[in-house]
Amino acid sequence: MGILNWFTSKTLYYPGCLTKFLGEDEKYRAIFNKLGIDFILLPGEVCCGLPALNAGYKKDIRKLAQKNLELFKKNNIKKIITSCPSCYHIFKDVYSEILPEWSGSGIKVEHATIAILNSLKKKSIDFSDMPDEEKEPVTYHDPCHLGRYSGIYEEPREVIKRLGGKIIEIKYNRENAFCCGAGGGMRVNFPKIAKAISEKKAIYIPKVAEKIISPCMLCWINLKSATDKSEEFSSFVLRKLEALK
Repeated sequence: MGILNWFTSKTLYYPGCLTKFLGEDEKYRAIFNKLGIDFILLPGEVCCGLPALNAGYKKDIRKLAQKNLELFKKNNIKKIITSCPSCYHIFKDVYSEILPEWSGSGIKVEHATIAILNSLKKKSIDFSDMPDEEKEPVTYHDPCHLGRYSGIYEEPREVIKRLGGKIIEIKYNRENAFCCGAGGGMRVNFPKIAKAISEKKAIYIPKVAEKIISPCMLCWINLKSATDKSEEFSSFVLRKLEALK
């Protein structure tokens, strides 16, 4: 699995810019390898285009979309697994609107939390029935692009539960989730406001929760500026899988 596995896999792992630049994509790759999720990596992929879209540069996101589509078609990609909620939303919902050829490409898009859940089910990995006192008490933050934009709420929670986490829901969750404060360029352009929002979010973390878990790098980073309980989804999953003997 990985960059040289051209002939056996038509599934691309697309980490997204922030995940890749932080080096956190290595955790997702390690998870995929442990769970037998087949994938390849492609050199030359470019940004999905969300920052350009948010800034109003419609021509630029079309160019990025076209470049990505040409690369995917050249390498006969049939499926994309991405760990970035924003990339997932862009590939799944936006590309087909701005690039007519995308709909006819036949490329399926899946978020990493769903790929991981499906593999856990396939391998019958499930510790959700263990005694509550043995579970790790955590809470979960719904990223905007994964939740309200894409409707993915239960799958990440089920992964956490299957791996021995006990979720104590934060006051505002799912469709009513309180934003982390970093999205839409807020953290980049108005860092003080972004931090203030994350601090307000942190107030609602249940006291008994040892971690607040989010499958979004931007949410994880911004929440980390307000609380040391912030943990990215892949870190939780990987440490639980590594504990399995």
